[in-house]
Amino acid sequence: MRIAALVVAGGRGLRAGGTLPKQFALWRGKPLLRHSVEILAANGITPIIVAIPQGFESVAAEALLGVPGVRLVSGGATRQASVKAGLEALGGAAPEAVLIHDAARPDLPESVIERLIGALAAHPGAIPVLPVVDSVVRGDGGMREAAVPREELYRVQTPQAFRFDAILDAHQAWSSALEASDDASVADAAGLDVALVEGDERLRKITFATDFEENQMTTLMPRTGMGFDVHRLVEGEDLWLCGVKLDHPLGLSGHSDADVAIHSLVDALLGALAAGDIGDHFPPSDPQWKGAASDRFLAHAGALVMAAGMVIANVDVTIICEAPRIGPHKMAMRARLAHILGIQIGQVSVKATTTERLGLTGRGEGIAAQAIATLVAA
Repeated sequence: MRIAALVVAGGRGLRAGGTLPKQFALWRGKPLLRHSVEILAANGITPIIVAIPQGFESVAAEALLGVPGVRLVSGGATRQASVKAGLEALGGAAPEAVLIHDAARPDLPESVIERLIGALAAHPGAIPVLPVVDSVVRGDGGMREAAVPREELYRVQTPQAFRFDAILDAHQAWSSALEASDDASVADAAGLDVALVEGDERLRKITFATDFEENQMTTLMPRTGMGFDVHRLVEGEDLWLCGVKLDHPLGLSGHSDADVAIHSLVDALLGALAAGDIGDHFPPSDPQWKGAASDRFLAHAGALVMAAGMVIANVDVTIICEAPRIGPHKMAMRARLAHILGIQIGQVSVKATTTERLGLTGRGEGIAAQAIATLVAA
C-alpha cells in the first residue's frame, strides 16, 4: 500500500510561550514538528506534506532540514482548511492511504502506525484511541447533573489513517459551517466506517508552556557536548578544515566537503543539545548534501542552540594529523568558526596534534578531529 502522510502544523498559537508558534519551539533538543516527521520518514512513508502557517516558510524549512520526502504547503485559517489544502497537494502523488497527524503530538510510536495501517486493510478509516479511566459526569452551571457511562467513551489521538480518495472526497464534500473536531468526524459525515485501534500514552499533546518544562529545566544548567570525526585523504579533492581551504596535494573524501573539524564541532553542539548527530540532520544518503559546504551544517547547529534559548560559551577543536601544518592557519580557522557561529573569536579554540606517526593519521591516510562545546542559558 502506497502510504503518504499529512502533518498539520498550521497554527499560530503561542500558548506554549516564546515568540514562535509551538510547533517550531524546541522539545527534547529538536523543533517539536521535526520529531513526528522524522518518525514517519523513518517508517518509509513518503511523501510527507507539512501544512504550515503563511510567513513561516523559512522557519519550517530550517526545522525540517535534511528530512527526506518532505513538502511544505500553506495551511488555512482553520485546522480543517489546512487538512484540505494538504490532501489536495497530495493528490498528484496518488497515494492509496494517508496518515493525518498533528505536529503537537511529537512522540509517535511505530506500533501505532503499524496498527493503523493494518486496520486499513478492512476499513476505509482508523483512529488511535485510549479508554477513559476516570469517572465522567455531565454538568450545568458548575453543578453536577448526572454520571455518564464511560465504557463506550474513548480519548482520540492522531495520526488518523484513511484510504486517500475517500478522505479527500469527504473533506471536499464537507458543507457544515462548523469546523469538524477531527478528520474522523469528517469521515463519519461522509458515511465512512472508522475502526478504533489501540493508541498510546506517549502520544500526548504538547499544548502549554508547562508541557515544555523538561526542555526548560535542561536549559537552566550548562550543557557540554563532544564530537569526533575522521575522513580519508585522497587525491583530487580540496582540503577544507574549519571552513578554511588549505593548499595541500591531498584532500578529504566524504559526501559533503568532508571538513572533518567542522563535522566534529557540529556533533559537539548537537550533543550538548541532546539533538542527535550530524547524520540525523544531514543524512549522507541524501544527494542534496553531496559536495555541500560544511559551514551550512555548523550554521544549522548554531541556529538550534539559539532556538533552545542557549548561547555558546566556548568551543574547542583539536585537529589530528601529520600534515599539513595547522599552526599557520589557526587564527584564520578560529575567525571563520566564530563568524559562522556568530560568536567572538575569544570563544573559539583550535589546536593541532599528531599521533607520533602511529595509526591512520600517523601514516598520512586521513585526518581526525575532536571537539567539545559548552552551552549556557541565554
